[in-house]
Amino acid sequence: MTSVTSLFTSVASDLYGLTENLKTLVGARHPILYAAAEHLFGAGGKQLRPAIVFLVSRATMPNQDITPRHRRLAEITEMIHTASLVHDDVVDESDVRRGMPTVHSTFGNRIAVLAGDFLFGQSAWYLANLDNLEVVKLLSEVIKNMAEGEIQQGLSQFDTNVSIETYLEKTYNKTASLIANSAKSAALLSDVSMEMADHLCAYGRHVGLAFQIVDDIFDFTGSVEALGKPAGSDLKSGNLTAPVLFALEEKPYLERLLERQFSETGDLEQAIILIKDSGGIERARDLATQHARTAVRYLADLPPSPSKQALDDLTDYVLSRLY
Repeated sequence: MTSVTSLFTSVASDLYGLTENLKTLVGARHPILYAAAEHLFGAGGKQLRPAIVFLVSRATMPNQDITPRHRRLAEITEMIHTASLVHDDVVDESDVRRGMPTVHSTFGNRIAVLAGDFLFGQSAWYLANLDNLEVVKLLSEVIKNMAEGEIQQGLSQFDTNVSIETYLEKTYNKTASLIANSAKSAALLSDVSMEMADHLCAYGRHVGLAFQIVDDIFDFTGSVEALGKPAGSDLKSGNLTAPVLFALEEKPYLERLLERQFSETGDLEQAIILIKDSGGIERARDLATQHARTAVRYLADLPPSPSKQALDDLTDYVLSRLY
């Protein structure tokens, strides 16, 4: 399987130092918030979102260097993503993220909520200073979508009537919106046509959906070490993802287990067995494949370059994580 490091070779120098720049942007005037940010940005994430920003930036400016505004956009994108993770972990009461203690488990809920708010606020300030109204609108919409997605998820816990369409809408709001709108923003900063910017937005949307569907499959197939959290965590909290929704169509007893919210001993374990014994995981794989393949089609207008090739290869990487 292609590694993330080799996949992002064409933007390796851009990604280098991103973490230190992010710590600088947070600022050292607030020791506790800075400590929380240092804890977050040092947690060893894949930096997928800023990498896509850099790849789109370079793919849309093939014969010249990217601008400081492109670089700042990548930092803002990671800042927004990180802020959302802090709040998600508070809402989900998660003690571990990427194999490390979460901010709220280390510093307490109050500091975690404030740290997330602070990061959102900082990202908004730096976003405004890009002096591009369309980009401000796009990234502001992302923050709205993230909150909406979290509310959608909270209101639909253990709801066996959730449709695949509703699941995909929630997944777009929580995950794919940031990838789609930051990709479009990078293209707009390169002064490409609106048509090309829209195509790159669509690429980000479908890659983001594929990526999250694969993550949702991992909740049943991944190890604790690979997940950085206990397997079955989403199911236990009542978050019904694609494998569960597909399995419900085949396994009627699964609905009963969900409706009583795993209140009896062995319920959760039995639910996982039913899901693995159904075609739910395979159908979720097919759904992820469909979105990854659709994403590639939106790269057709880009001129050949190492960064365009990396964007193409990224769709294969997303799917290869399943095997």
